Amino acid sequence: MTMTVLVAPSGFKESLSVTDVTQSISTGILRAMPDARILQAAMVDGGEGTTEGLVRATNGTLVPVQVTGPVGEPVDSFFGILGGYGPRTAVIEMAAAAGLSLVPRDQRNPMLTTSYGVGELIRHALNEGVEKILIGCGDSGINDGGAGLAQALGARLLDEQGAEIGRGGAELMWLHRIDLSGLDPRLKTVQIDAAVNWHNMLLGPKGVARVFGPQKGATPTQVDYLDAALQRWATVIRAETGIDVGQEQGAGASGGLGAGLLTFAGATLHPRFDIIMQYLDFDRLLAEADLVVTAEGSLDGQSPYGKVPCEVARRAEERGIPTIALAGTIGKGVHQTFDHGVSAFASILKRPCTLEEAIRDGDRLLRRAAEDAMRMMRVGLRLSERQQAA
Repeated sequence: MTMTVLVAPSGFKESLSVTDVTQSISTGILRAMPDARILQAAMVDGGEGTTEGLVRATNGTLVPVQVTGPVGEPVDSFFGILGGYGPRTAVIEMAAAAGLSLVPRDQRNPMLTTSYGVGELIRHALNEGVEKILIGCGDSGINDGGAGLAQALGARLLDEQGAEIGRGGAELMWLHRIDLSGLDPRLKTVQIDAAVNWHNMLLGPKGVARVFGPQKGATPTQVDYLDAALQRWATVIRAETGIDVGQEQGAGASGGLGAGLLTFAGATLHPRFDIIMQYLDFDRLLAEADLVVTAEGSLDGQSPYGKVPCEVARRAEERGIPTIALAGTIGKGVHQTFDHGVSAFASILKRPCTLEEAIRDGDRLLRRAAEDAMRMMRVGLRLSERQQAA
């Protein structure tokens, strides 16, 4: 009997894109099981690679554009127009306009970086006459609460004297009033969905400035300032619109971009995998599978909290389908993944090596690990056949 294997991995940051990981695993599987039927669902999470992954999955089109980058300089960016039937849909990953990878290491100061380019991407998508927009939030280099996005979409953020404030998270401390009269009217004609980390809050001890600010270059003093600035942002938004972004799930996603999308773009925030899997047609593919193989750079005790392997495995487990997870590194608490659908896991590293070597040889290591896993699977199938024949 031909085995149907669904390959549903994440990308390996700085090594292989999610498309490359999917292909490497598929190649390894076929080396061990040449007659296997391979289904592919490149699992994107809203961060880098989301647009490319969804465009490929739907036979869509990638549209190159230039926008304002996170440090205020022009950057080459892009968005996608999805293929298939249904409403004309654009997909945007905020990282393509305001991602941390676009912030030079010597300029990593979230007091200054802006989400302005994300708003420009939305405007470019509106120019294409789309009816729906999916925005992926992840891998950000900003902490401006989506203020830059609001400015790019036509909102005027004013200080106490009625002058417009500048760009960047620090400028929010001077905010006094918001003028929405110039907001792009086309926003009311489209459905906008945002794929966010549902656990990211805008304010509080676990607010975005305190949890992620240091990763983006903020000093302890700057973290305190940014948190206070976002408090000011939330207060003015609530006074002007009635929306309490400080209490909204996912409003802290991508440096608070979730709050800006909710308030100014009229977006609906969704747990990222719940919305993205709809576009990947994941459930239909899963229904055809006998086995799932997933992968991510690291597998550990944090994996059950929104990481690709456990999100995939959980859904497979509901259908009684086993899942094998491959990872670059196996960390502390990894056995918790067994409680979230993972049936077996393995590291792709077979000997000690440097991080640089692992990144360089990622394709070969993944192909070999997938082949080894499937050869072990074949041993199990042969044993089962012998027991049934006995």
